[in-house]
Amino acid sequence: MASYNGKEFIKEQISSIISQLIPGDELIIVDDGSKDNTVQIINAFKCDYIKTYENPTNIGYVKTFEKALSLSKNSFICLTDQDDIWIEDRLNKLYKTMKNEKTMLVASNFQVDNKSDNKVNFLKLKTQNSKHYFGNIKRIFLGKSAYYGCTMMLDGQLLKSILPFPKYIEAHDLWIAMNANILKSIHHLSDDTLIYNVHQNNTSLKKRSFIKKIKTRYYFCKALIDILKRINN
Repeated sequence: MASYNGKEFIKEQISSIISQLIPGDELIIVDDGSKDNTVQIINAFKCDYIKTYENPTNIGYVKTFEKALSLSKNSFICLTDQDDIWIEDRLNKLYKTMKNEKTMLVASNFQVDNKSDNKVNFLKLKTQNSKHYFGNIKRIFLGKSAYYGCTMMLDGQLLKSILPFPKYIEAHDLWIAMNANILKSIHHLSDDTLIYNVHQNNTSLKKRSFIKKIKTRYYFCKALIDILKRINN
């Protein structure tokens, strides 16, 4: 988990996570210099599962997630935001799917809890598209993918391909999904496994200018080349 000024939602989110953990699991939280009492809320849990790290300076959510992934020690890793709620049995469902499908990445769908005045229509992952790797990558390029980091579980082996993140990437979840599709090791779980809170501070829902969209397409092509280089090295 990457946290930053999350006092409004983080307590409920942590509670929904630790209720699903078993001995040997860990909840790694990297706080990116919160200016509110987020860290105090985290520490108040006094839970052995929770491992908290604080960035000395604000480095942004992409680099913060990179740090959290680099600190992960277990074989299976979930990414999670600070402001969602895990649905009961989410962790077990993702784990079973990953084992049954023998993939390095499982991505699911989610329910939406809209706390914003803006109406947002989210695309859904379709199980039948899991092995349509070229089509999945094409949808990422067109900005029509339904990959969100908060829905993902990945095999620790995938870290060899995705870390370190290139300095230019704007969305770590799309970078991870591109890697898994190119490696032909991804499964779309159509089930909802979390409640996604839509509010005015959602980073992933910020509108982008036309120039920003062009820049994103350029970085997509650069990322594609970098992934292929890593795989072939």
